[in-house]
Amino acid sequence: DGSGSPGVVFTGDTMFVGGCGRIFECTPQDLYRSLSAVLGQLPPETNVYVGHEYTVKNLEFAVSVEPGGGNVQLENMLKWAREQRMARAFTVPSTLQNEFLINPFLRASDPKMSSICPGCTPVDVFTKLRKQK
Repeated sequence: DGSGSPGVVFTGDTMFVGGCGRIFECTPQDLYRSLSAVLGQLPPETNVYVGHEYTVKNLEFAVSVEPGGGNVQLENMLKWAREQRMARAFTVPSTLQNEFLINPFLRASDPKMSSICPGCTPVDVFTKLRKQK
């Protein structure tokens, strides 16, 4: 729009802060594609507005599946989200850039995440994560 403001996306039940929706009416490949090839192609500074406030639970899961731990951005985000919840404040919006650092479902193609499912495709890693959640 020429304003220099970051764009906005409303993800409904497809993506949440630190997580993604359940697979009801699509395949794991469809949901992975929606996250990586559709939403993932938007500019990193895009503000992400999600359909539900599941941030703390999603980030607790993300920490539990983080290979080797040590994702400082993820740990800091979980701490902040807990503080926000205690203050009865929102954790939305996020940004796509932030989600690519903390959201295990968007990171399914990250080589670090492949330890979750050695030798698997990103869709397989995504599917295994979704089943674990």
